[in-house]
Amino acid sequence: MDPLLSSLRVSSSGLEVQSQRLKVVSENIANSNSTASVPDEDPFRRKTVSFESTLDKATGAVSVSVSEIGRDNSKFPLEFDPGNPAADDKGFVRLPNVNVLVEMADMREANQSYEANLQVMRQVRELVSLTIDMMNAR
Repeated sequence: MDPLLSSLRVSSSGLEVQSQRLKVVSENIANSNSTASVPDEDPFRRKTVSFESTLDKATGAVSVSVSEIGRDNSKFPLEFDPGNPAADDKGFVRLPNVNVLVEMADMREANQSYEANLQVMRQVRELVSLTIDMMNAR
C-alpha cells in the first residue's frame, strides 16, 4: 500500500479518537457541578476514555481507536450544604468526581494531538500535490 495513504489513515484514526476524547472531556466539564436531586442518588460520575492500537497487516500501519468510554470510580467529594435537596441527614452533598483543572489539561493535550494529526494530513496532501505537479511537468 502507498505510504502516503497509510499516513492518512493513521492520522485520520488519531483525529477521530481525539475528537471523541474532546467530547468526553467537554461533557465532564459541563457536568462538574451536577449534583443528584435526592440524597440517595449519585451525582455525575466522571467519564474516562481508553484507547487501543491496532495493526493493519496489509499496510503495516498502526492505527488507534477508542476501546472504551468508562467511568471514574473515585470517591465523590463531600460539601456541607444542608439546604441542598441532595443533602444527606448530616447536611453533606456528594459532588461530582470531576476536577476541572485535570479536565482542562486533558482537553489541552487532546487538542494538541488533534492539531498534530491534522498537520500530518496537510503535509501528506502537500506531498501528493507536489508529486502530481512533478508528474505533469514531464
